[in-house]
Amino acid sequence: MGTFVFRLKGPRPNFALDMTDEERELMGRHAAYWQPLVDSGRMVVFGPVLDSTGSWGLGVVEADDEDELRAFAAGDPVVTSGVATMEVGRMLAGFVRPR
Repeated sequence: MGTFVFRLKGPRPNFALDMTDEERELMGRHAAYWQPLVDSGRMVVFGPVLDSTGSWGLGVVEADDEDELRAFAAGDPVVTSGVATMEVGRMLAGFVRPR
C-alpha cells in the first residue's frame, strides 16, 4: 500500500478565507466527494492549511492503486470546474501512528 499527498491550489492565495457563495457550495461538493475515503479510513488527514503563502488544501491518502487514486483526484468537482488544481505526490517512506 502506498501513501499519497495531495495539494489543492485554489484560484487565489486567500481562497479558503474569502470564498464566494458559489465557491463555498463547490467546496462543499469537494468535501463530499472525498468523504468515502475519510469514512473508509484511507484518508489519513484532509483539510485546509494556512501558511505564509496563503491557503491551500491538504490530503494524505493510503491506496493500493496509484492510477485509480489519481483518476479519482482528477474527477474532484473543484478540479473539473477549473476553480482549483491538484498536485499529487507519492511518499517514498513515512511513519504513521498506529491505529
